[in-house]
Amino acid sequence: MRRVCVWLVVFGLVAGVAAGTAAGKDERPQNIILIGWDGAQRNHIKECLARNELPSLKQLSSEGRIVAIDVIRVTDTKAGWTQILTGYEPEITGVFSNSKYQPIPKGYTVFERLEQFFGPDNIYTAAVIGKKGNVDAEPPFKKPIDEREKVKLLKRKKLDGKIVVEESITYFVAPGKPFYNARDGMDTFINGLGEHENVGKKTLELLEQNRNRKFFFFVHFADPDHQGHKYGENSKEYNDALIACDVWLGKIIKKLKELNLYEKTLIYVTADHGFDEGEKDHRDAPYIFLATNDPAVMRRGTRADIAPTILERFGIDLSKIEPPLDGHPLTKPYEEPLW
Repeated sequence: MRRVCVWLVVFGLVAGVAAGTAAGKDERPQNIILIGWDGAQRNHIKECLARNELPSLKQLSSEGRIVAIDVIRVTDTKAGWTQILTGYEPEITGVFSNSKYQPIPKGYTVFERLEQFFGPDNIYTAAVIGKKGNVDAEPPFKKPIDEREKVKLLKRKKLDGKIVVEESITYFVAPGKPFYNARDGMDTFINGLGEHENVGKKTLELLEQNRNRKFFFFVHFADPDHQGHKYGENSKEYNDALIACDVWLGKIIKKLKELNLYEKTLIYVTADHGFDEGEKDHRDAPYIFLATNDPAVMRRGTRADIAPTILERFGIDLSKIEPPLDGHPLTKPYEEPLW
């Protein structure tokens, strides 16, 4: 009962004022910041907005839109951020889940496409990431293991790699992590920063350093996911983690205004997956969101629609991208075909 009609009430108010407040923004932004709230469940966001616990998110979306994003594949982190940052389904990237993955093919991420389109001297691209595992760029490796290590690995529910035997020697072989190739195609890749304070401070530092350059940032806050796994989706700790993310959203906006960059910058806030209602996992958690100050966003969509939205807003002709993106920009009408 606690969640009935909240989304309609809150989002109705947001949509009612959206068209006018952000109309002054340039048609093509100079900069874009994509902010990730890892594991932020859509319904919990609705509740927080209704209780006025996320003032920065509410203000941001009052200048643009807040829309539902649905996950139509695996609801986990590797698959989620890969889809969001490439616009492809896993058949193209090879990143199906946290345990079935490979490096994203070279050139397929938003970072690399922007560097290629503008030229590496004309845009600064950065990933500032709270998590170490699952949003990572480690190389592939192959190491010999003994029988004890083999048994231990086989006991895992999801084996992160495979066991092979070559010339009577047993090896554990792990593929490169999703962003292994992409890391060299961007200016800054920092992961494993931990809690929101570290991620937020590093982001403000890099914004200051690159204030005179066109930029694209991916800023990843891991706290909701960590607290959800530890305490559950309905816990105070999970709720507080979302509030902390909102505080840092406010600080990033404040910094942009101090640098006279806010009017030239679009911000998108989204999640990789939600959380199972009241639980400590996200096995079936396909309900997330996208909040933005971009008034051109006009519809709901899927994770794969976020990358084409960013690329299109930067002025890239999506019809020239190869292979063709699976996603479609949220700034244009689109109806999913039945077949």
